[in-house]
Amino acid sequence: MTAYPHMLAPLDLGFTTLRNRVLMGSMHTGLEETKDWNRVATFYAERAAGDVGLIVTGGMAPNREGGVFPGAAGLFTEQDIANHRIVTDRVHENGGKIAMQILHAGRYAYSPECVSASAVKSPISPFPPKELDEEGIEKQIADIATAAARAKEAGYDGVEVMGSEGYFLNQFLVTHVNKRTDRWGGSYENRMRLPIEVVKRCREAVGPEFIIIYRLSMIDLVPNGSTWDEVVTLAKAIEAAGATIINTGIGWHEARIPTIATSVPRRAFTWVTKKLMGEISIPIITSNRINTPEVAEDVLSEGCADMVSMARPFLADSDFVKKAAADKGDEIAPCIGCNQACLDHTFSGKLTSCLVNPRACHETELTIAPTEAPKSVAIVGAGPAGLATALTASDRGHAVTLFDKAETLGGQLNLAKQVPGKEEFHGLVAWFETMVARSGITLRLGEAATPEALEAFDEVIIATGVRPRDPKIPGQENPKVLSYIDVLRDGAEVGESVAIVGAGGIGFDVAQFLAHAGESPTDNPEAWREIWGVGDPEEQRGGLAPEGPQPEAAARKVTLLQRKAEKLGKRLGKTTGWIHRAELKMLGVEMVGGVNYEAIEEAGILVSSGETRDNPRVIAAETIVLCAGQEPERSLADALEATGRTVHVIGGADVAAELDAKRAINQGVRLAAAL
Repeated sequence: MTAYPHMLAPLDLGFTTLRNRVLMGSMHTGLEETKDWNRVATFYAERAAGDVGLIVTGGMAPNREGGVFPGAAGLFTEQDIANHRIVTDRVHENGGKIAMQILHAGRYAYSPECVSASAVKSPISPFPPKELDEEGIEKQIADIATAAARAKEAGYDGVEVMGSEGYFLNQFLVTHVNKRTDRWGGSYENRMRLPIEVVKRCREAVGPEFIIIYRLSMIDLVPNGSTWDEVVTLAKAIEAAGATIINTGIGWHEARIPTIATSVPRRAFTWVTKKLMGEISIPIITSNRINTPEVAEDVLSEGCADMVSMARPFLADSDFVKKAAADKGDEIAPCIGCNQACLDHTFSGKLTSCLVNPRACHETELTIAPTEAPKSVAIVGAGPAGLATALTASDRGHAVTLFDKAETLGGQLNLAKQVPGKEEFHGLVAWFETMVARSGITLRLGEAATPEALEAFDEVIIATGVRPRDPKIPGQENPKVLSYIDVLRDGAEVGESVAIVGAGGIGFDVAQFLAHAGESPTDNPEAWREIWGVGDPEEQRGGLAPEGPQPEAAARKVTLLQRKAEKLGKRLGKTTGWIHRAELKMLGVEMVGGVNYEAIEEAGILVSSGETRDNPRVIAAETIVLCAGQEPERSLADALEATGRTVHVIGGADVAAELDAKRAINQGVRLAAAL
């Protein structure tokens, strides 16, 4: 008897059957743009071998003007079709099914050739779009239908027509963008004409026995978005036009409400999809922040959807479904929703990967093969770098001993998990604990490794992390001065007013921790929706609450300080920095840049401005928290090297910048793969 009967049940589509109710949602990885088709095929084939029910590729452009950026991949030539056939053949060899997403970016295209319903510029692209005329609209419809036909020729089992997230078809649906007065604008009947015509033409192009998924925006989260009646009307029309499945899209890319970051509650929007259940007869997929088999099972058993979409969880673990089916759910490497190696990479023009699993999208060049020469390996430090190294080396057959002076695993991850909005780090630490317990790793916790204790090992890896940098502020010996470790790990008592020295990632985390009171909104979806101003689309157009965001009361007065004369949080994650800034603003945190720390006094901290140290003033604070950066903790590495011992230094002990778990885990896995 499986623990996930709804998730693992097959889904009969009439002409074909999906082996379970799990969709690997579309992600733009950048792999297709590498033109290394074996690499693309290996990525998708590994997920097919992991038993996912249906895979959807990253968005493929139907034409040049519809690409998300110049040179975006698509099926434009016979050679393109042959290349994609390599991918589909490999997926089918592994028992999987795969659909190609057709994505026309419209005004979101990062190109001067972009087109849309009207010449209304997007806030996330510098290029104003060209308003299409009748001939131009017909070209887009024909090109999308042609892309569907080419996908079938390339061996795909279906296509997903991207009609949500503010892309091209979505742009025609709402008056937010569509200002037309012809038959493609004005009334909703006119505005929905384009997506309906696209689906009809795609069905004509591919015939009856081919999956067509339509990705429908169920809550736009932008001004003048769709009403719920319009969403239902469109869903029924799309079904009638020939769609096989309706998938859920949540929010436009320009929406000022987070939808997939780690601070968003799990399954935060499944209630929206549930509203559509019963309105149409074809299957409905729900999406966003579904990252464990337990959550997926609950969503399906509660009737929120017929199928669940999970995208980034398949970066973290290609065997997600297979492990769940084998009752090994606790061994699934968790997606923590951090965005650091996936969306941040995508929007920076880099190849996608995963903080938790650096092999994602690098399967052909980062191979983890059994060793032919087992070694005894000592790893000092059980933070993310040390743990990733230990597990990978042990998997390869090395005899691994893991030292840490702490009594528990996780290192700095144990600080991160204390921060409201970062609850997913509890799951990451728990996963490391599970995997270490089931490995052959020898643990020596609560023990500070010495050079003598490491003498007998063939390889020594130093992953001792970081120590707080000393800012050397006069008066910092005052008892009112704490380090971030005192606050996050040791639970030190903090006053009603706080000044935080340093506004990097840790400074922002500490500000969030100290300004927040009570239950984390991430654990309370109703409170989270109220804070961010998410309304019911049945009552408010686009799902924006008329009263707007309703911030929670702050626990204390917090002032966040930094030396650099620039916007605080400028160097935070590309796709999440705005969220952190908005959260602190809602909590009333004052952010001050361009200051010099002159002295700590009884009344607070004395600061001045700029190079000339103008405007000396005291920022009142009962407590000062130092988050002034970190330095590598490499005293053990230095002692070993002084004796002539060769050691490997990784993670924070190598480079201390911002406690970068992505870099630390990647370093560890790659080192262990090469031992």
